[in-house]
Amino acid sequence: MKLKTTLLAATALAVTAMTGAQAQEVKRLGLAVTNLQADYFNQIKIGVEAYAHEKGIEVITVDAKNDSATQVSQVQDLLTQNIDALIYLPAGAAAATVPVRLARQAGIPVVNVDRNAEGAPGDTFIATDNAASAYDVCDHIIGLAGGEGQMIMLHGQKGTTPEVERTKGCMKAIEENPGVELVAEQWSQQWSQAEGLDITQNLLQANPDVSIIFGQADGLAMGAAQAVKVSGVDQRVYIGGFDGDTTALPVLAEGGFDATATQQMRGIGRLAVDSAIELVAGETLPSEQLLPGYLTTPDNAAQYVQEHP
Repeated sequence: MKLKTTLLAATALAVTAMTGAQAQEVKRLGLAVTNLQADYFNQIKIGVEAYAHEKGIEVITVDAKNDSATQVSQVQDLLTQNIDALIYLPAGAAAATVPVRLARQAGIPVVNVDRNAEGAPGDTFIATDNAASAYDVCDHIIGLAGGEGQMIMLHGQKGTTPEVERTKGCMKAIEENPGVELVAEQWSQQWSQAEGLDITQNLLQANPDVSIIFGQADGLAMGAAQAVKVSGVDQRVYIGGFDGDTTALPVLAEGGFDATATQQMRGIGRLAVDSAIELVAGETLPSEQLLPGYLTTPDNAAQYVQEHP
């Protein structure tokens, strides 16, 4: 089945077809993005902007570059530009609630994407089912290792929704496999390949017998794979990532690491636009709209390279 068909099936309960008249009620959307240097966020941006353009909706996009204070200022500016709704990807756990409160004070609906604002959620929250997908990745790489061995986990930015949920999902897989020992874990700030390399090199020095690594982003996983190559360890190390980044999928297809969860990045963007339209039309949406991720290995990565969801 084509990925586009799969996406439609996965989101059918969450998205209702919008009439042309309703779509015209939304003229301008604000899109506040975490960090456009990251492929994941850039793909969501592409999905939002392309789909909004099809519907004749203008999108004003701002990039916080992972700085919460910058994002608060950017959202304040967006709220002065006659936007009909705000699509908001928080730049961190700290201060994530402020933009939501500012928008609500202005009477502007908020669609939270990827990271929820604890204590002040938007009108709906859209993301991958991070816990379920992280479980799938960790269960897979643990299985490749024979259900036992020492494991390390490279976390994303501490306290953010995806970091919390991916930890929860992976821990479930670890708990189901008593032969696996989580010997070390460390948090990153940028979810980046450079951090994955540095963190893994340090952790392998202290734990040279590690045979399983879960990086909570593909950048972290690819950095971990680099570290394993230069570390000189004798054992096979099985490495899982998360996201299905367009830069990581070709590496995975060539066996550069062992698994990831491919998120429906552009699909999330399209759903965010549809949700904004519905909210402006006065409809009530579910508090959470979670889309499935796809367990991706060297065996099936090529199909996602060819057609990314």
